[in-house]
Amino acid sequence: MMSQAREAHSWEDLFTAEEMETARDTDLPDLLTSLGYHVKKVGRYFTTREMDSIRIRDRRTWFRYSELRGGDAISFLERFQGMSFTKAVEFLLDYHGGVRDRRAPPPPPAPKEAIPFALPPPNQDNRRVTAYLNQTRCVAPQVIRDFITAGLLYEEEKYHNCVFVGKDGQGKAVYAAKRGTYDKDGTSFRAGVPGSDKEIGFRLPCGEKSMRVFVFEAPIDLMSYRTLHRNVKDSAVALCGLYEGPLDSYLRDYSQLRRIDLCLDADGPGREAANRLKGKYAAQGYAVAVHTPPRGKDWNEFLQLRQKCRGQER
Repeated sequence: MMSQAREAHSWEDLFTAEEMETARDTDLPDLLTSLGYHVKKVGRYFTTREMDSIRIRDRRTWFRYSELRGGDAISFLERFQGMSFTKAVEFLLDYHGGVRDRRAPPPPPAPKEAIPFALPPPNQDNRRVTAYLNQTRCVAPQVIRDFITAGLLYEEEKYHNCVFVGKDGQGKAVYAAKRGTYDKDGTSFRAGVPGSDKEIGFRLPCGEKSMRVFVFEAPIDLMSYRTLHRNVKDSAVALCGLYEGPLDSYLRDYSQLRRIDLCLDADGPGREAANRLKGKYAAQGYAVAVHTPPRGKDWNEFLQLRQKCRGQER
């Protein structure tokens, strides 16, 4: 880190101001596409299938909410392609077609190797996960037990995180997301398990006679909605973000579905995504309804506000 910092401060010795401006002004959606990422536009910003917590605005700056950090094209190559500051600038100049006399252009990034998916080892019990989801997030104990019994939730052995397991149409675990059991200032650790199939996300199997599916951003929102509506016991999917790939695969696996209930967050990105998805699936012939929590940013926040007024549901 110290060597990169010194390198960044001495760019005047390596590059002209014009070269630095060219590198920093790189169009990020185009760059990421050239690097093999699946870039898509969501409302007024861009994101990627591989990292749906990234937001690219004005096509020049990125911010990743899961890390609370961002920057320009140079910092993107440093953070996600493992390049030094100098190599990143040289790569971008070469990307723009600039030939530098002082050194040969750097080689392109090595292709990413596929990472095999494996669930984190489970703890002997689920006490911390149960306490966190019930006492902190106000999810009903019976709902928590249902998810654990179905193999969709357990406690990680090493760090005691919540592990939300996504299963495909054949019941095979192909996706997992971890959530910390300690919230600091309203946030906690979140990370996907390497090798997860993001086209599946987190889902409840479709009921045999069900004609509708409920769609959420996060697994905890799905569990919160079930706490509020005990009749919703199946036919639901959490996108684990705002990428609709998990919903598309769910609709393919359960072709009898005719209605989609979008229960996304009530914030700006959630509302934008709901409007976009409503138009997309309505055009495909589905009946689409949008539901937002009466209060709060999302369904879990509404559940917590409701429980404070009515007392803990047991």
